[in-house]
Amino acid sequence: MSFRVQPTPPARPNRCQLFGPGSNTKLFPKMAASAADVINLDLEDSVAPDDKAQARRNIIQASHEIDWGNKYLSVRINGLDTPYWYRDVVELLEEGSERIDQIMIPKVGCAADVYAVDALVTAIETAKGRSKKISLEVIIESAAGLAHVEEIAASSSRLQAMSLGAADFAASMGMQTTGIGGTQENYYMLRNGEKHWSDPWHWAQAAIVAACRTHGILPVDGPFGDFSDDDGFRAQALRSATLGMVGKWAIHPKQISLANEVFTPSDEAVTEAREILAAMEEAKARGEGATVYKGRLVDIASIKQAEVIVRQAEMIKD
Repeated sequence: MSFRVQPTPPARPNRCQLFGPGSNTKLFPKMAASAADVINLDLEDSVAPDDKAQARRNIIQASHEIDWGNKYLSVRINGLDTPYWYRDVVELLEEGSERIDQIMIPKVGCAADVYAVDALVTAIETAKGRSKKISLEVIIESAAGLAHVEEIAASSSRLQAMSLGAADFAASMGMQTTGIGGTQENYYMLRNGEKHWSDPWHWAQAAIVAACRTHGILPVDGPFGDFSDDDGFRAQALRSATLGMVGKWAIHPKQISLANEVFTPSDEAVTEAREILAAMEEAKARGEGATVYKGRLVDIASIKQAEVIVRQAEMIKD
């Protein structure tokens, strides 16, 4: 094992990130009152070009006037390949309140993309004397983004989270699908004449989780497009959680409870984790490096797994 200790990710709940267009102000109070941990006000894909400037003003005003409670307030800016993004950053940080916690950068393809936003954010914070340091979240939604995922994860001390944007990623990869997340009709294997569907996003998610865990960043699953399919959303979220992701986007309010359900450790899981930690403490007192819990071996690795579950439960409770 490397002598470099794997860094701990930010200690904040991130089970559900609820998205809403900055052009629709009627949604803002409802989003603030929701059960989502993170609110993502959008300036990018959900806002038409002619509405970009007004959407920006809407979000700035909402940052001053709406009570966002304990929500982590994030704004998705436009892509760095557009003429909008720099005004997004400048106006949000020069005119918006310090209630804004985070800027989300879409379609990040390399570390330099993050550096560009970081440099502009740093200059504005210094010039305006802002007391809160803005965090960053990036979306991996291109072949280049995944190819450079580890250098992106290491690109900035501001970086706290990384999401997979399945739709644009699929387009960039030339994948023959129009589905956003979930299993795909033609991505199957045959065994004894029966079809078995596998997960086409698994390898990309695993790469993102590995890069995030290496650099102490929260790995997040992106959107599930069919908001009429609760079972499909839950299945995707369960796979993501099993791989190590901490939360998922909600593009419809009904998906909030589903995400919270999956990414909140169950009472049974928390109880077992605490019992494993207690059993290992007893083993350490006896000078042993491992012990048996409910018929299975537990050791140092088991402690780390149990600590993650307990820490998640305590953050959500707080």
